[in-house]
Amino acid sequence: MQSIDRAMNVIQVLVSDESENWLSITELSQKCDLPVSSMHRLLKAMSKHGLIQQDEQSKQYGLGNIWLEYGLRMYDKLDYISQIRPELERLMDKVEESVYLSQPAGTESMIIERIDSEKNPIRVFDQLGLRIPMRIGAANKIMLAYMPYKQAKSIIDTLLPEQERPAFWEVLKETKLKGYGISHSERTEGTSSVAAPILNHFGEVHGAVSVGFVSFNLTDDRLDFLIKNVIETGKRISAKLGYNGS
Repeated sequence: MQSIDRAMNVIQVLVSDESENWLSITELSQKCDLPVSSMHRLLKAMSKHGLIQQDEQSKQYGLGNIWLEYGLRMYDKLDYISQIRPELERLMDKVEESVYLSQPAGTESMIIERIDSEKNPIRVFDQLGLRIPMRIGAANKIMLAYMPYKQAKSIIDTLLPEQERPAFWEVLKETKLKGYGISHSERTEGTSSVAAPILNHFGEVHGAVSVGFVSFNLTDDRLDFLIKNVIETGKRISAKLGYNGS
């Protein structure tokens, strides 16, 4: 029972820490009031079961991706769909394009929901469960832009060569300033996407809502229309999750 209590304490620290989602073993030892040697054994056991993960570069610890897997299994049971899916359907009906819901999973994101428009014969199709490196795509850029600096830095340092990082940080800075992410032909030539952040009641990044579309006939007015609606949807979903905008 003591081991379970200690493991849950680690999880609670990683979940509730206001400034970071990744902590060193020393920081965890201090916050959990455990010797470093005991914390090392505990983290090793937790890592074996996927409860936590260690960043290879920074050597810091964060929550394991298994929590996302468990979360998806509880998707319907926790009434999550009833809160978010109607907003995704509303967005799809309005823009008549494919709409996606993504969540971060380490150095990747995962598409956990997709709603296609039957009115549009030309669709951008990404499968549910698809993992995408966090360095590409509108949804990933907006999630990185709203993450705590050290968490975003760990991901960027892992995925990008050093010489490419300054320019990418500038993109994230502009992305957060505008409040939306945008991507053109990053994964598939001739396709684009726009995305807005979804924040929980702590103001933390819960995910991103995005619209995927072909861009060969894209006008400025159409792009502005898509951006406006995806931002509004992101705000409504965030409010449903308890985010009050402060």
